[in-house]
Amino acid sequence: METTGQFTFTSSAEAREAYESIGPAAQTVVREVARAMDFDREEYDDRVTGEVVETARDALFASLLEVHVGTREEFDDWQADYDGEVTVAGHEAVDNVVWHAGPGGEAVAATFQQEEQAAIATLRRQAFGRLYRDLFASE
Repeated sequence: METTGQFTFTSSAEAREAYESIGPAAQTVVREVARAMDFDREEYDDRVTGEVVETARDALFASLLEVHVGTREEFDDWQADYDGEVTVAGHEAVDNVVWHAGPGGEAVAATFQQEEQAAIATLRRQAFGRLYRDLFASE
């Protein structure tokens, strides 16, 4: 089993704190991308909205989530010890699984056969949508 990523949380408060902490980084990324695209001041003000920066923050947060990658057997062993609800996407006959346990006793998992990096990216988006989006929307 492998683990990749940086963010794992034992509480919703920790997740909110991490989400808030990457806000300035998201703003910097958006500003530098706009500069690389040669946006002038008027175009920047017109196109770079709060929603754009929020989307960048969401993507940045999701990309940093810690995920575990393992065989079906490793996942089954982990799940047997996990005291919470796990939502699994994919087919049960597939050999590999990627998963993330969020705060509050919920986890998400996705099966994959060969494309590990694609599975990790997909799972991170699913984890954000299922486990974190509503948590941060209440802010």
